[in-house]
Amino acid sequence: MSVEIVLSILSLPIAVILMFLVIWNIISFDELKTDYKNPIDLCNSLNPLVLPEYALQGFIALSYLYYMQYLGIVIMLPLTAYHAYRYLRRPRMSVLEYTILQRDEWRRDGQEQERGIHKTGSLPY
Repeated sequence: MSVEIVLSILSLPIAVILMFLVIWNIISFDELKTDYKNPIDLCNSLNPLVLPEYALQGFIALSYLYYMQYLGIVIMLPLTAYHAYRYLRRPRMSVLEYTILQRDEWRRDGQEQERGIHKTGSLPY
């Protein structure tokens, strides 16, 4: 069996999981925007999903790099760089620095939901 077939078979279920996580994020931020969920509950439900999402996407990118699949590398490189940027620039939360956006500020900002929509287009499938 060729490497391309094995890599495609391996990447497909991971891509489905990543699509589910991105859609879950978009739905959760929409619930926050419409006041169905408060910010603390949102953070408690989404924070445990961030590192597994980064790890799965990084695994796909590294496997493309290892097997020299250049089209896959070109497709995954911007998202991998974005995840590395977000991870390195993540806020260090402590009790004194903890702030919550007010409802009106969130409705004006809404960047996280837009980022999630853009991420759906950059997944491998």
